[in-house]
Amino acid sequence: MPRTLTLDLPDLPATHALAARLAGLLRAGDAVLLEGPLGAGKSELARAVLRAAAGDPALEVPSPTFTLVQSYDLPAGPAHHFDLYRLDGPEGLAELGWEEAREGIVLVEWPDRLGEQAPADALRIALAPGAAEQARRAVLSGWDARLARLARLAA
Repeated sequence: MPRTLTLDLPDLPATHALAARLAGLLRAGDAVLLEGPLGAGKSELARAVLRAAAGDPALEVPSPTFTLVQSYDLPAGPAHHFDLYRLDGPEGLAELGWEEAREGIVLVEWPDRLGEQAPADALRIALAPGAAEQARRAVLSGWDARLARLARLAA
């Protein structure tokens, strides 16, 4: 079982394909932590995961940059998309309903703001821009058995 999985995503369709594979593995209590610099594709991947998990490619998925969290009712249960860029640290998580959200699926951009509240069993996806405009490199870690399944799906 791989402990990390590195994927080169040459374009948006490849990013969306990864999101669809990931969406098929999500279950209540999961946390997906999206790391990377501004413009690395964190929001794009989160949107694609939510649309795939909803089974609705036209699902409106606004950025939670200003609201800090957007919630969705998905067939697999509730999901919450957090963008913690403007949060100073974990002190503000209670106001955002973090504990309640953890009962469902959480996708978190800027997870460094979680501090000690970052789930140890999370799937971490570190994104970095690639050479081409829409290319990305994704390094996934965590989830052990499911990461192995994701690796098989990606092959």
